Amino acid sequence: MKTADFYFDLPQELIAQDPLEDRSSSRLMVLDRKTGEIEHHIFKEVIDYLNPGDCLVVNNTKVIPARLFGSKEGTEAKIEILLLKRKENDVWETLVKPGKKAKPGTRISFGDGLLTGEVIDVVEEATA
Repeated sequence: MKTADFYFDLPQELIAQDPLEDRSSSRLMVLDRKTGEIEHHIFKEVIDYLNPGDCLVVNNTKVIPARLFGSKEGTEAKIEILLLKRKENDVWETLVKPGKKAKPGTRISFGDGLLTGEVIDVVEEATA
């Protein structure tokens, strides 16, 4: 199996921005492997699909609420930064929108200059 097998297009509007207050009400997609039929349910119904001996894997990772809105110094172009993972004290792995405006050396100002950051490297392909 290759990680490329898991690449697919996911429209931005289908990506949850905030968790549901009642997590058990999250959506659940059920695939019948024999027929290929897909059904949509809610997660609290998952117990209806589990049998003795099944293994349920739960992803309990946390998304940090760290979306920053700034502007490129010099042009004042608007830039959105999503902090993903701290690499060192003041170095973060991020997603940048629009990415084409964030080349190494680009300085970004946040909060009317209260915080500034600098792009030090660009990674073309995201890592897991």
